[in-house]
Amino acid sequence: MAKDPGVGYKIHAVVTSMQGECNAGHAVGDEFNLSCHNPDGMCGYCYHHIFPALSTFQFGGSYPWWHGDTIYQVCPDPRVQLTLKIDRSTRE
Repeated sequence: MAKDPGVGYKIHAVVTSMQGECNAGHAVGDEFNLSCHNPDGMCGYCYHHIFPALSTFQFGGSYPWWHGDTIYQVCPDPRVQLTLKIDRSTRE
């Protein structure tokens, strides 16, 4: 596993909703401490899909439709519609 150098904001994600059954076994309430170096057990398809937003968010960037330190991302599987609430906070 790659060593996480601990740079940027800390990222915490929670599965907030989904329809159907996730093929990777994720469920509402699952939590992940993500970074650009660590998927923390998240399905590779979902991690790959959210990675561009994750890297922007982790290093302090934003898009015009993002407000504050919370964003929402959706898994690419349209059957499941798994939604992640992703928060960033400063490193301690």
